[in-house]
Amino acid sequence: MMSAAPAPELLDRARGCAVGAAVGDALGMPLEFGPPRPQHDLVREMIEGRIPAGSFTDDTEMALALAESLLAHRPLDPDDLARRFVAWAERNPPDIGTHTRRVLSRVGRGTPWREAATAVQAAYPDSAGNGSVMRCWPVALAYWQQPDALRAESILQSEVTHPHPDCTAACVFVNTMIAWLLAGEARETAFERALASTDIGSDFRRVIEAAPSRARRDLANSGWVRHTVESAVWGLLTTSSFEEAVVQVANLGDDADTAASVVGALAGAAYGLDAIPARWRAALRGAWPINSDTIWSAEDFVRLADRLVSLESAT
Repeated sequence: MMSAAPAPELLDRARGCAVGAAVGDALGMPLEFGPPRPQHDLVREMIEGRIPAGSFTDDTEMALALAESLLAHRPLDPDDLARRFVAWAERNPPDIGTHTRRVLSRVGRGTPWREAATAVQAAYPDSAGNGSVMRCWPVALAYWQQPDALRAESILQSEVTHPHPDCTAACVFVNTMIAWLLAGEARETAFERALASTDIGSDFRRVIEAAPSRARRDLANSGWVRHTVESAVWGLLTTSSFEEAVVQVANLGDDADTAASVVGALAGAAYGLDAIPARWRAALRGAWPINSDTIWSAEDFVRLADRLVSLESAT
């Protein structure tokens, strides 16, 4: 499917993906649940919100739990991943999605993860939030040259909490785009190839296909996974730099941190680490594990990206 990019270029893009996801999360954090900001008054700097400026949120924390599970188990062990998610949730993160909380609370009480996720989905059949697509990018770094494994593990990591078909399809689509971008494909080509190869329901497919031509004022940017993917695709394909892609999406408001994290992962893979503004990289910080004294910076995400990509050569 994909030819290997030269190692330095691959590493730069993989590092850009990991750092970009966290940076997008942090930039969007103070804008979450707010209204869209006008173009003449866009937030372009890390500012304080419900947590300190530059801090990443549950989007990145769950991605880190997934990354650590991938590094510990290959193929992905969903039981291990569920345990890591529960351990994170039990440390009282400042933010955790309602659907995710419902599933993990059941798992924490001893219900097997698949039974818990299925029960919550059955109780709320229309629940198709963005809680799994926001964290899925580590799978793309670990399996960027293995499309079958990338697809299977993108779906599996989603099913641990979000088994809705839109959620699993979104993870496959986003991770396939990232994989093509890591391979050096242009943004438009990566988009077209990911869309062509991903099994997506017809209604959701139409949303994604139309995203690049949508007017900014028509983007809802809610916690619905369709809106998150729509905003991320729009941001990636209607701008020409990492900074502008993330700024435009973060300033859509509502679920700003998640949409900005997803477009940050995509744009980071497209443009590479050096395209991410140095001031944003310097401001990025967060405790991992949460509520610990271990503070992650951009350099920690660089090292994580290197480790995930190296899993390819170990296969």
